[in-house]
Amino acid sequence: MQKPHLRASSARVNAEREEMIQLLRERGILDEQLLEAMAKIDRRMFVNEPFANRAYDDCALPIGFSQTISQPYTVACMTECLEVKSNKKILEIGTGSGYQAAILAEMGARVFTIERHLGLLTEARARFERLGYDIASKGGDGTIGWKEFAPFDGIIVTAGAPEAPEPLLQQLAEGGVMVIPIGDLDVQNLHVIRRVNDHYEQREVGGFKFVPLIGKKGWKHS
Repeated sequence: MQKPHLRASSARVNAEREEMIQLLRERGILDEQLLEAMAKIDRRMFVNEPFANRAYDDCALPIGFSQTISQPYTVACMTECLEVKSNKKILEIGTGSGYQAAILAEMGARVFTIERHLGLLTEARARFERLGYDIASKGGDGTIGWKEFAPFDGIIVTAGAPEAPEPLLQQLAEGGVMVIPIGDLDVQNLHVIRRVNDHYEQREVGGFKFVPLIGKKGWKHS
């Protein structure tokens, strides 16, 4: 039999998760498949232990290596803009703790993810294995993409860039969508870029704050 304090803890977490989903609905997230995925995945698994009690707060949290897990609304907004469909091939730049990749995998996407911090990548891979997600991952410079598996139906960049890296644009499939924060080091606008007849149509969605995208085709500082 489950102990009373464990039942209470589980009930509290479920309530927090429901509150998160309700907040996302109120902020305009409409993709039910996305909301179901975010309701199913335990966000506490993807944050460091000292912040576990804040896992469902709508804010970014540190995950080590001067990186963060994005706030739930940012994850939801970017994912909805990506137009995820089952079996679509998605490239993620910036694995972090693995939360975004897990959401994509839960939605049925074929996920490829790149992380430059090998310590974070090792931890994320362990989470993927524990959760049973078949996610391809590697360490390296995400700004040059993953040419061996291109083209991708979608590309999601989880760090702020000065501009859309050309290699990523080239690895986007016809009709595919890239979601990337572009701006300076203080604030970025989310750009949604679609490849149409070898041209790129784009729109902007609000202002966000991301850690910088470091690499050959991103910011150069470490």
